[in-house]
Amino acid sequence: MNQENKLCQFSPIPNIEESNFNKILERFFNLRISGLTRENTQNSLDGRLLGFDGPVILTIKTGVIKKKDIPGIDEVIDRISCLKGRNSYTKEAIQHMRNKVDQGDVAYISFEDFNTRGLKGAFNGQSDSSEDTWAIYAYNKGVHSEEEDKTVETSRGGSHGVGKIASNAASDLNLMYFANCDDEGNQHLGGTVQLIEHSFHNQSYRSTGYFTDIKRLDGNKTKFYPFENNFNEVFAKNTRGLKIIIPFLREEYNNEREIIKSVCDSFFISILQKKLEVIVNDKKITSDTIQGYVSNTDYYVQEVAEMKDEFTALYVNTYLNEEPRILSVSDGLNNYQFNLYFRYEEVIPKGRVAIVRTIGMKIEDKKIKNNANKPFNAVLIGGAAEDAYLKSLENESHTELSYDHIKDPQLQKRAKKFINNLSREMSKVIEEAIKKNNPTDGAMNTKDILYVIENEFKKDLSNAMSTVMINKGKSLVKLTAGAPEKKKKRKGETKPGEPKTRTKNPVKRVKPQTAASIGNEQEQTRDKYVANPDIVERIIMGNKEMVQFDFRESKEINKEPTCDISLSIIDGMGVEYTDEFNIHENYSTVTDRITGKVCRVENNIIKNVVISEGMAQLQLDLKTNYNKALKFVYYVEV
Repeated sequence: MNQENKLCQFSPIPNIEESNFNKILERFFNLRISGLTRENTQNSLDGRLLGFDGPVILTIKTGVIKKKDIPGIDEVIDRISCLKGRNSYTKEAIQHMRNKVDQGDVAYISFEDFNTRGLKGAFNGQSDSSEDTWAIYAYNKGVHSEEEDKTVETSRGGSHGVGKIASNAASDLNLMYFANCDDEGNQHLGGTVQLIEHSFHNQSYRSTGYFTDIKRLDGNKTKFYPFENNFNEVFAKNTRGLKIIIPFLREEYNNEREIIKSVCDSFFISILQKKLEVIVNDKKITSDTIQGYVSNTDYYVQEVAEMKDEFTALYVNTYLNEEPRILSVSDGLNNYQFNLYFRYEEVIPKGRVAIVRTIGMKIEDKKIKNNANKPFNAVLIGGAAEDAYLKSLENESHTELSYDHIKDPQLQKRAKKFINNLSREMSKVIEEAIKKNNPTDGAMNTKDILYVIENEFKKDLSNAMSTVMINKGKSLVKLTAGAPEKKKKRKGETKPGEPKTRTKNPVKRVKPQTAASIGNEQEQTRDKYVANPDIVERIIMGNKEMVQFDFRESKEINKEPTCDISLSIIDGMGVEYTDEFNIHENYSTVTDRITGKVCRVENNIIKNVVISEGMAQLQLDLKTNYNKALKFVYYVEV
């Protein structure tokens, strides 16, 4: 069949051997708009003009084009019509394509960059020269061009050469085009479509089709050459640089809000450092405007306590307001020095570290082992050596540091050590911040200990005394003859210097209280217990107080779903003042930390506190008049 008059070229093969779509298509399809935006923005940053101090400018547009104005589309549709699926996945994918080809008006997205170099050597067509970047981008899968300047190459985001297929994954037909204008003003258009190996007019063909011209050489050989760009204005590129055009844009990708968020999420450092400006339709994201997007409720959650899945607003705040410190991380051979921008704030619900390349692209929101729920936020950026090493650890989609793709056992071992050491060093920083921001309240803890000791002392003293009851329920003690007996060590008790063990009875039952007596109309009797100080942990941090109850060893309480909690003041001598403390007057809000919900307070009792796996946790927001030196005894009702 004569291919020289065709716009789409598929290489003939003897037989069909592969009946699946390229697996990388599915990988990028699962990344959706964030993967597409990340890849094409990174490509634009990689192509920046060398020696130019200004930003790369990327214009992202969404719109509609007539199907008839898409070059070579009829040939693509002809190929799709002859595809044969041999498993459920390919059958479904082929049917989806066929359902889309009858559209008259077709959605598209384009990525056009400025202040970039574009591709070189288009006139040379298919070429083995490393200087002909057109040939590498247009006709070679799994390969990316390398810069002669090693410093420039190190800083580039691309490394695996598979990101080009991200654009195909965004199209219902796996179809994309790229328009190029080089330094001499030459304008060309290329493109690819990713299908499966197929039979067309009794000839078998490879899965990838190229939008390109073909010329016959001596010896019946052929060579691809690009078309000069005289096509519809959507495909035009009149200034130096590259433009990606993706027709038949999948519906889930056609979302301006998500495009803007994706740019901010992955490239906030590039934008803040004025290396990149992005225009999405008519909305500009620059160093001057990015804070307006990350602080806008239309794009991001603004309540810090609710930032559990998206961290960009926190990262921007951390980067702009925290002074960097040096974090040294070793791979067992080399020590890498990173700038760490670190912020500790108790209301932050999830701790993440933005791992960022020097080009300004975030690789991942890294979880630090055993610290994913600690209240911190951080941004980590290295220099040239650190950037080169991070680049070697990136997975194919630039979304994670990994060692799985490294084949050399020694290099893989070092990579694994580096990633583990990164978590270890970050854990030290987090631990330091927790101790600094939550110092042990010596006065509070000492008094709690004194309270227990004093009570024990009074019990011991009482054993050696007789009690005389006088009026109004007061008691008077007087010495009995003889010295007190030597106290025997009780089970579970410790001598001075011995490790402290938990008391046998975490809670002690007190006089039963009916529900009616605490304002509940039900007549059911509730059991009330006093909590032993051993099971209560209490910390005051700024204007917040955290209290945790460990009921795991209490058979009376640990199986209950909820409890009510009340408290009374005690002084240094252990004297209790039951009616001296009002919850509403001292706490503005009482929150159940397990559910995140505000607790109801009735008759000075905190109601329906959830018990999960034997634990109950409260967060109490302090009013300005609160006395932080107060000590309490806690009562639990179930």
